[in-house]
Amino acid sequence: MQKTEIDICSIGLFGDGVKHFWMDNVAGLLEKYPQLEFPHKQNFYTLLFIEKADGHIVIDNYNIRLDSPKIIIIKPRCVYSININRHAVGKILCFTEDFFSLRYNNNILYQFHFLKVDTTPYIRLNLEQNEHWQTLNKLITNEFELKKRETQKVLRSYLNIILFELERLYKPLGNSKNKNPKIDKISQFEELINNHFQSNKLPSYYADLLNVSPNYLNKICKEETGQTAGDLIRKRIIIEAQRLLHYTNYNISEIAYKLGFENASYFVTFFKKITGLTPDQFRKTTNS
Repeated sequence: MQKTEIDICSIGLFGDGVKHFWMDNVAGLLEKYPQLEFPHKQNFYTLLFIEKADGHIVIDNYNIRLDSPKIIIIKPRCVYSININRHAVGKILCFTEDFFSLRYNNNILYQFHFLKVDTTPYIRLNLEQNEHWQTLNKLITNEFELKKRETQKVLRSYLNIILFELERLYKPLGNSKNKNPKIDKISQFEELINNHFQSNKLPSYYADLLNVSPNYLNKICKEETGQTAGDLIRKRIIIEAQRLLHYTNYNISEIAYKLGFENASYFVTFFKKITGLTPDQFRKTTNS
């Protein structure tokens, strides 16, 4: 059997001129972009605002039914696929990290809890919330379509509002609290893990990058998440291992190599200790 890679899509899949921001109606989405129907990764963020639809979206280990108003958050590096009816009602909004960061001259996306690696990737909306989001979508859609002067700056401002509105839905009681430097440090830690987990698996490596001691990093992770720094690193490795096992037919040795393990035996032991299954058992379970 031919080996399969998980395709990685850029935002340019929506058109030659699309570089950092794009949005459209979800009606007829798969007819325009059939590659979205098959498992793939992307290097940008996607927000799906579903008002009315039939179908489902699979994001890593989540299978989300499109049976009621909801907002679905698809983050870079997730493996996902979309099955949605052609007459669905709603919006799809896509943006790159660079597009948002230009508003602040640095990346502050890590402050949003709903963009963390292991968070639930959707939020249900009640009737009042759905009406509110329709209003927001109308404003940003008009700006995107009319392309007036300084439209990029205005789109970034609308996007900023949308992200903070999502944060309010995701953590409704957390908006009046003062900024938590420990949470900020953990968010930076998680972003570094995303970028380096294949080659660096020790908390001390990340502590050096964050200019803190390994003991302090472990302490704040335990206090704020209930998990150690090592636990967060191992969780990220397992997520990637599960993606490779489910969406490719690489053998166990090849997956171990891709994840930076010295040998397949060590990887199998590591995987089973955390998940309770061997990699082969997991693959058979998820592909059956």
